[in-house]
Amino acid sequence: MRRKNDRVGRLKLIITADDFGRSREINAAVLEAHRRGILTSASLMVAGAAASEAVEIARANPSLAVGLHVVLVDGATVLPADQLDRIVDHTGRLPNSPASLGLRYAMSSAARAQARAEMKAQFDRFAQTGLPLSHVDGHQHLHLHPAIFPSLCALAKQRGAKGVRIVRDDWRFALRYEKKYAILKTAWATAFTPLARVARKRATTCGLSFNNCAYGLMQSGRMTEDYVLALLEHLHRKFTCAGDDVSAEIYFHPTTGPRTDALGPNPAELQTLLSPKVRALIEQYGMRLARYGDEGIKS
Repeated sequence: MRRKNDRVGRLKLIITADDFGRSREINAAVLEAHRRGILTSASLMVAGAAASEAVEIARANPSLAVGLHVVLVDGATVLPADQLDRIVDHTGRLPNSPASLGLRYAMSSAARAQARAEMKAQFDRFAQTGLPLSHVDGHQHLHLHPAIFPSLCALAKQRGAKGVRIVRDDWRFALRYEKKYAILKTAWATAFTPLARVARKRATTCGLSFNNCAYGLMQSGRMTEDYVLALLEHLHRKFTCAGDDVSAEIYFHPTTGPRTDALGPNPAELQTLLSPKVRALIEQYGMRLARYGDEGIKS
């Protein structure tokens, strides 16, 4: 006899922390959320200030799946600044200007070439860690840029990545949950919906796995317990009659330190990952915590 939640139990949840290696506080949050909470995966900034510590944490915790968080905006680079003069600012860093850099990548062949070189250098540095490459995603999702994504897919496939994040958040659900930031959420939906559509086709062609949906964009920096509980209810209703291959990613920006930016990292997100209520609801609905590469993740 089939139990009530047997069909729902086929929903796989990949729970990811971004910016692993950016700071020691983020590293501490990743470790705690994996050991005591629901975190299954983390995305590594290989040029982050605490990347070496993050790698040691990952080596000591092989059940934590680690992917590459490609940084082509707002961060340090692997290559020296004099090789990236078309894309770094006067400090030698990638500026926190996704719209400006996105336009530059679209319009300038020199900027695109430098972005590809930096991206390859980040893949190379990840390979030097010796860690299995679980997945690939991007800081501020700039990896989905049409001038970037084809090269990223080729590198990800070549380096043995199990999958790639393609943002497919739910604009209607986000607005039902909270009307705050409605204009910003609408702008994100307008920008990322067509990007995701194109990216899904490219990833399929490359043979890379991706999830049916990936949540975190609409609530970036505000992944509270209440929101995630509401999201799990939403997923329960949405995928009640789904088949074996249904999977979803929910990504966070946890830290043990203070909140430093409106979009994260946020110590409240660590508390969400540790929440007994969140874990209990996942268990109640028979959802399975998973990682990229697990059986049933869409490809």
